[in-house]
Amino acid sequence: MMDWLPYIIAGVIVLYAIVIYNRLVALRNTRFNAFSDIDVQLKLRFNLVPQLVETVKGYAKHEKGVFETVTEARAAVSKTEGAGTERAAAESFLGRALTGLLAVAENYPDLKADASFRQLMSELSDIENKVAAARRFFNAATNEFNTYLQQIPNNLIAKPFGFKEEPFFELEDGLEEQIRKAPEVKF
Repeated sequence: MMDWLPYIIAGVIVLYAIVIYNRLVALRNTRFNAFSDIDVQLKLRFNLVPQLVETVKGYAKHEKGVFETVTEARAAVSKTEGAGTERAAAESFLGRALTGLLAVAENYPDLKADASFRQLMSELSDIENKVAAARRFFNAATNEFNTYLQQIPNNLIAKPFGFKEEPFFELEDGLEEQIRKAPEVKF
């Protein structure tokens, strides 16, 4: 029996390492899946932007700089992928540009009363709410992954297999509320 003890201990250690590795893979995949939910909503927002810009352009012909900024921000988003900090920064830039566009819209009462503009704003608000919910889920999955990764002995298994801490997906402070706030429509 004593001859088998080292093999039993080694087997238990290998089995435990396999369990840790499999859990890390599962958590990483949950995080990827959570980001795909964010990505779907961000693509919907991305596709809504040109319609919103064209609607506002019809009323606010003098606001060329705002339209250029929105176009530039949309282009920056199209050049990024994944859940990294570059993507979050590009999405924040687009969010700031949309906030500027909505501020311009506030100056045009006829635009605010326009049915298609109100419909687009309703869609944008809905998308922003869904992005916020998906981002909360993604950040919770990221937190769970990072926490599990940092714990001993998990970190001893994770490092040799290339697992590393992942960033959260965060917008700038206050930006989310500015984007989500629908403009006030007065008749």
